Amino acid sequence: MSDERQSGPAGRDRWSEGRGERLLGELLDRSHELPPQLIVPLVAAVVHGLGGRDPLLLLQDYGQVVLAPLPGRGSVAGEPVPIDGTPAGAAFLGGAPVEEPTADGVRVYLPLLDGGDEVGVLALTLDAVEEDDRPLLRRLAVLVADLLVTKSGYSDRTFQARRVGAMSLAAEIQWSLLPPLSMTVPRVAVAGILEPAYQVAGDSFDYALNDDVLHVATIDAMGHGLDAATMATVAIGAYRHARRADIGLAEIYAFMDRAIAEQFGPDHFVTAQMMRLDTGTGHLQWVNAGHPQPLLIRGHVVVERLESATTLPVGFGGEEPVISERVLRHGDRVLCFTDGLVEEREAGGEQFGEEQLIDWVNRVERSQSGVRAVVRALSHVLKERRGGRTSDDATLFLIEWR
Repeated sequence: MSDERQSGPAGRDRWSEGRGERLLGELLDRSHELPPQLIVPLVAAVVHGLGGRDPLLLLQDYGQVVLAPLPGRGSVAGEPVPIDGTPAGAAFLGGAPVEEPTADGVRVYLPLLDGGDEVGVLALTLDAVEEDDRPLLRRLAVLVADLLVTKSGYSDRTFQARRVGAMSLAAEIQWSLLPPLSMTVPRVAVAGILEPAYQVAGDSFDYALNDDVLHVATIDAMGHGLDAATMATVAIGAYRHARRADIGLAEIYAFMDRAIAEQFGPDHFVTAQMMRLDTGTGHLQWVNAGHPQPLLIRGHVVVERLESATTLPVGFGGEEPVISERVLRHGDRVLCFTDGLVEEREAGGEQFGEEQLIDWVNRVERSQSGVRAVVRALSHVLKERRGGRTSDDATLFLIEWR
């Protein structure tokens, strides 16, 4: 009798692993020609083949407030699940599986991670969770995350599922420009967020990890609505084009400056901040073109503002910028933000201000772990403290040298 059919606990484990690996292999084999609408049915079939039931794919909404179900045959129906205070949200924020005992078994919530970015959560119920089940479930989650990311490149279904509110045309453009909201690799982690998520227009960010060098840019195009989104599109496009030409920060600034000036004329501008971090040494360089000074966080406390010479916003024909430099320590975090975060007026008419921002950064840093959870919590608490008003766009981008 083969190992697959042996009786007893050891035989059962080998049988389960063999069948599970075959199911994952079938999922992988079919993935390259799988139509997007069959992702949910195929995942549901694999879950049932593993002895699970009630599968549910949950995707983060654009505002990172809820996890919205991706509908499809074989999946249980469901309403959006709050991220805060739920097992699914805990798996999403913590990036680790959560197991919740239920009356008929164990409800398992698996974070869907792709290159450090988190797509959402896969939920399913098992009669019981054995130790040998957990590696198989983790592999399933990785495959499902890759499927969702790959197939969303030519389908609107995941984007539609993530919308829990009406989105403006300007915001649609901005979201199409963005890289993944977070990235985690051994040497560095980053996370960013835009607000208001469904109405953002002129704010954006971009990053790339090229060998040992992390490139980052945050921008804020003047104005509101479609005009601001158009200008932001050109600014991000110019930044990427220059960055991919492998030129220095001063040359990147000059290229972006010419692109904005030639396209929009002398009365338009984009504030920007461009950074390069050597992830091997912690050597940070940056050019500040009209942004607030970044905050240096060490030991979960803001220790200083990263002061630097500033140059004119791109589009105004500024002189060659001064490149500022700093060597980070292991574990240091750098928080970049745009002025919409601190210039909002409170109920009493006073600006929110950088001092309040620093106070809340210190509080959130002590209560959250991981750059993605910190950025999300900080964005939400700051919006609440500003009375829920977002008369201007705001961007947060956090870098951790690990």
